[in-house]
Amino acid sequence: MSKKVLVVSEIKNNQLRNVSLEALTVAKQIADGGEIQAAVIGSEVTNQAHELVYYGAEKVVVGDDDKLKNYTPDGYAQALEQIIDLADPDVIVAGHTAIGKDVTAKLAARKKAGLISDATEIEVDDQDILVTAPIFSGKAFATKKIKEGVQFITIRPNNFEMGERDENAVGDVANIDVEIKDLRTVIQDVVRKTTAGVDLSEAKVVVAGGRGLKSAENFKMLDDLADVLGGAVGASRGACDAEYCDYSLQIGQTGKVVTPELYIACGISGAIQHSAGMSNSKVIVAINKDPEANIFNVADYGIVGDLFEVVPLLTEEFKQLTASVN
Repeated sequence: MSKKVLVVSEIKNNQLRNVSLEALTVAKQIADGGEIQAAVIGSEVTNQAHELVYYGAEKVVVGDDDKLKNYTPDGYAQALEQIIDLADPDVIVAGHTAIGKDVTAKLAARKKAGLISDATEIEVDDQDILVTAPIFSGKAFATKKIKEGVQFITIRPNNFEMGERDENAVGDVANIDVEIKDLRTVIQDVVRKTTAGVDLSEAKVVVAGGRGLKSAENFKMLDDLADVLGGAVGASRGACDAEYCDYSLQIGQTGKVVTPELYIACGISGAIQHSAGMSNSKVIVAINKDPEANIFNVADYGIVGDLFEVVPLLTEEFKQLTASVN
């Protein structure tokens, strides 16, 4: 049975996040021939709306307002609620990001609707949408379904394929006047830390370091390896607590959850809290001088050795391979 699906898209640094495009793939699967719409909210975001059409949205509803330039729970929830009322979807799909999991929970409560968060797999069985998501900090998975009413689903980044971009695709882009009032929080200014490279939560390759790096200066080794592989650098909580790097790089139960195609763990012991944030990576390579380290229990490949010798060797080898391919 076909369904109307609304994708809640996200924009970061003036570009659509990959997970929003992955959500369109999920929407196509769920819709089963039904209508696929997308919502874009923010300030001066019409260009991004057209990009969603190229990835499969048949109609894009734009809520453009200066009050939506920066994320606030009240502002985004008000705008999205108005778009949801207009679109009248059966299912709403969003990325399982800081914004996605915050605003969907708020809206599901308002709509008295069901919400399944952090989906890693979705299957459509007749009229039922079966959603698989991790439980117990990723130690197990449960398959759930919402029995009735509007359904909210957030999907984990990098777990679903992004569709092909088709510049010949045709769709409607409609701007609506959203009414934003009684904001309890107003953001006057945003000070961002200077970061370069790939977004950690959407990176295809992640090079992560732990206490074994011994200092902030030694994290430069990981930057070099990540640059060669076109990836991002992450860290364990231990490394962050030791002030080797910023907490924005933390991966684990109290940090970011990543699912790259390749995860290289350097000097990370593999505490269960860290494994909860990376154990679903497609290929895990562990580098540790302790052969009994827990990280080897989740790794596909293990290198028992001194990371200060192994990482530079890997970096140099990958540089040569990259040069030969190019």
